[in-house]
Amino acid sequence: MSSAGIAVGRITEDPVLSQVWFAGRQWLHCLDDSILIFVAVPGSAIIPMRVLDSDSIASVKHRIQSCRGFVVKNQKLVFDGRELARNSCLVRDYGVTDGNVLHLVIRISDLQFIIVNTTCGKKFEFLVERGQNVAYIKGQIARKGEDFVDIENQMLILDGKELDDQLFIHDFCKNRDGAIHLLIRKSAKVRSQSFIKEFELSIDATTTQQKKTIDDDLKIVFREPLYRRALIEPVIVNPKIKLSLVLEELISSACVGLLKKNNPILSSEGSGGSYFMQDGSGRNYVAVFKPIDEEPMAENNPRGLPLSLDGKGLKSGTRVGEGALREVAAYILDHPTTGRRSFLSDEAGFSGVPPTVMVQCLHIVDGFGSKGLKIGSLQMFVKNHGSCEDIGPRAFPVEEVHKIAVLDLRLANADRHAGNILLCRDGEMGKISLVPIDHGYCLPENFEDCTFDWLFWPQARQPFNLRTLEYIKSLDAEEDMALLKSYGWEPSLDCSRTLRISTMLLKKGAGRGLTPYDIGNILCRETIKKESKIEEMIRQAKDTVLPGSSETGFLETISEIMDHYLDQITK
Repeated sequence: MSSAGIAVGRITEDPVLSQVWFAGRQWLHCLDDSILIFVAVPGSAIIPMRVLDSDSIASVKHRIQSCRGFVVKNQKLVFDGRELARNSCLVRDYGVTDGNVLHLVIRISDLQFIIVNTTCGKKFEFLVERGQNVAYIKGQIARKGEDFVDIENQMLILDGKELDDQLFIHDFCKNRDGAIHLLIRKSAKVRSQSFIKEFELSIDATTTQQKKTIDDDLKIVFREPLYRRALIEPVIVNPKIKLSLVLEELISSACVGLLKKNNPILSSEGSGGSYFMQDGSGRNYVAVFKPIDEEPMAENNPRGLPLSLDGKGLKSGTRVGEGALREVAAYILDHPTTGRRSFLSDEAGFSGVPPTVMVQCLHIVDGFGSKGLKIGSLQMFVKNHGSCEDIGPRAFPVEEVHKIAVLDLRLANADRHAGNILLCRDGEMGKISLVPIDHGYCLPENFEDCTFDWLFWPQARQPFNLRTLEYIKSLDAEEDMALLKSYGWEPSLDCSRTLRISTMLLKKGAGRGLTPYDIGNILCRETIKKESKIEEMIRQAKDTVLPGSSETGFLETISEIMDHYLDQITK
């Protein structure tokens, strides 16, 4: 869907972003070799931006950061239903032209609970994104307390030290898992002495429940949360499939939390709807629920992305509404070292994909009479120490990086960045383990958008160890296809071909002693315009086989082409 025809509402000039002159009501283009685009920022007016032919995706993100404070690594730009994922590529490589609208999606690592006390006895509690700064906290206080003025001139104190307005929350929240207690040193002035009662605004992380209690002349306003009472049940197509104890307990814990009215909390991360499900106590997360109707570009997407008009997903070769199926497929295909995956088995998979199952969630909203089902993937919540974005990659064990690489190479993952690899420790300073999450873009219909952040980590250039080689040797794409069908998902011919070809490349490459870096470079494009080696092989195979040839014949042809290429590079 082209964004060129989108009606632009209120537009504000921003000299850092637009770099154009504004005279009367006319935009005066100051550079001949540039285009004027518009950036749709969540919670803000659409912003004009002048982009040069030489501007890369990364440079545009840096300009947004310099003006808006959003951390570059936490930004996603979407144009025409596709993420501009390759930071080194030029903006024009994605077909962006004059007048187009780009949608900015913010991906924040996590939330932080903040408690602010004032010297006059007031107390504020709220969740904030770690990627925001101190000035943002002051803005939240101002919105919570309408009796405050000049709040931006007050000092926020932590452990006796004043916090600078430009200091990011994650900079002073390091190594703090609980609430952060801040203090406003000076009492803010009051607009009117008639304001005697405390102003209180409580916001949960879903931003769907708001409560105001002010003076008697103001009404009490309630907005009911999305989920008031809910039950969760597994979606099982094959009656012969039985769930393991781990999956049954996962569903049960999330269900108890909902019955206790511990509402799902919308994650601040990602480009789709991801909800943290709480346990019965409301103090712990037990699962992450991703409804199919809230996927990127789906009908009820909460991130403001445009609706897909042709069903195509955010990544090339994917379709809207299939992300949850791919999340479950990644868990099913993450076999334990002892054999094929079974939902009856509690054994962890080789790559450590958290237990995931397709569920339907029945929700009833009191007072509104609405009732229906939310269908999506439910994945076990993993306690972690952040993501791989938060620490340099040299600290990661080689085997941990390789297990992620094996999964991504085999499933042709089109969205593996450091933010969706969780960093876990055995104890505070114990052994590091990596946990892969977010697999809604695995098994695409083509290899165009395959990207792996780990490709540039030093561990990727190390050879596989014997244990990993034995695991790779045991993989069988045909058995995997049969396994997926038994669990209710029959991928399209193109998705099935992707799995067969990627598994073939992984097995052949590892058998010849290639490293994850070597194999990944065959799967991934160097630039958005240049085909990868695997795409060249597929095109050559299509040109070679006779019309009407079977899929088996095609795979045999590409196997021969692949052998020839691998033999050349391993000499």
